[in-house]
Parts: sequence; structure tokens; C-alpha cells
Amino acid sequence: MKKYQGYLLDLDGTIYRGTEPIPEAIEFVKRLQERNIPFLFLTNNSSKTQLQVAEKLNSYGLTITVDHVYTSSMAAARFLVQENQHERIRAYVIGEEGMIQAVKSQGIQITEDNPSHVVMGIDRHINYEKLATACLAIRNGAKLLATNLDRAIPTERGLLPGNGSIVSVVTTSTGIEPIVVGKPMPIITQYALEKLGVAKDLALMVGDNYETDICTGFNAGMDTLLVFTGFTSKEDLQQKDRKPTYCIDSLNQWIL
Repeated sequence: MKKYQGYLLDLDGTIYRGTEPIPEAIEFVKRLQERNIPFLFLTNNSSKTQLQVAEKLNSYGLTITVDHVYTSSMAAARFLVQENQHERIRAYVIGEEGMIQAVKSQGIQITEDNPSHVVMGIDRHINYEKLATACLAIRNGAKLLATNLDRAIPTERGLLPGNGSIVSVVTTSTGIEPIVVGKPMPIITQYALEKLGVAKDLALMVGDNYETDICTGFNAGMDTLLVFTGFTSKEDLQQKDRKPTYCIDSLNQWIL
């Protein structure tokens, strides 16, 4: 089995389910740290800040810093700035604290008044007025940017609506498809590998969701490890033409 010099790790469904940690995954992260193997948590969950994600992981007995965390909200904010270097960015943001902080950290103005972009991340307080404001802005020429199109997210309650479910309301109403920066698109992987400092052929993408995590690896040219602790079941995988590099039931089965 190939030895990898770095790991990109999904969170929801891979390290924890909602508020419940997956014990075997926690021990796996500890083994990475014991062997000084670089890793980065790569999550499509845009609701939390880096610090909030690190604090949640540390509550499970890990020792994680903000430098171990890269979120889709961070990728979205960086992409906005890089792709619009000579323009004034005015963003209408649908999202929670992690999304808002990431946008503000890049010096982007948040406004409902004639925005140049509509940025959508998961918002568990979504309502009709927020969606209406987004649709009106897009019809007036604003570009639509989404952190991800995840249909559902794994929690301790089961699979709940993801950001893709919310974005679908706006795309159905306006007929405009979003620019997507999170998994499985290669934009977030490029940023994450730069931060990790490991070449793509020496890093392994680990996750529970074929449609996001594993396809992220495919799109980035990385090897992939699917763990059956969250979204994708063995039965689901049988229906896929392209298979991950590796599949395991639990991360305690993975040999570093």
C-alpha cells in the first residue's frame, strides 16, 4: 500500500456525525499526529469559523489549531478576491458566522444594496425574504457563488438538507447556475493542497461522501479513501462506475 505524505480529511460523516464524534476517526487523527504526518480538515460546512471547528474537534480529545482547518467559506472568499482583483466586490451573503467572517476577512463589503455577487452557504435560519433578496439581486445582474451543492448533511439525527437544497431554490427561480468553489470542485482542493504543502500525488483525500469527497479527489487527480461511516453506503457505491482508490468500514482499519 502506498505511503502518503499528507491527508485531506472530511469532517461531517468522517470524523463526527453532527455533535457525536466517531471514536475510530478520533484515534486515526491522533495516529497522524503521533507520526507527524501533515493533515488538513477540508470541509464543505461553511457555517463555522476555523476556531469554532478546532474547538469542536478539541472537545473530542484532540489537539487541533486553526491551521488544521480549511472551510468552503474560506475558499469562497479567496476566490471572490482573486477573480475580481480590479473590481469593487459588494456581496449579499446567505450564511452563518463562518461564511460572514470569511467574507469580511478578505475586505469584502456585505450589502443588500445592489450587490455584485450573491454568496450562498448553509443557513439554518433561512427564510423566504433572504431567498427573495438573492433572486432579485441575481436578476439585476449579480453573480451567484455557492460554497457547495451538498444535497444533504449527516447528523446525529440523520441526513438533513444541505446547502445544495437551499441553492436549488434560487437556481430554480432565476434559471442561473452558481459558480461552486467547494467540494467536489478543484478550486478548494488547490487552495487546501497549497496550505498543506504536499503535492497532490503524495496526498490522500479521505471522506464518507462519494459525490463530494471522492469526486473531489477524482477532479484533483488525487488518490481517494472512502469510509463507510456517513453518507455513502456500500450499496450506493456498487452503482458507481468509477471506484475510490480504497474503501474501508472504519478509519481504524487504515494503516499509516
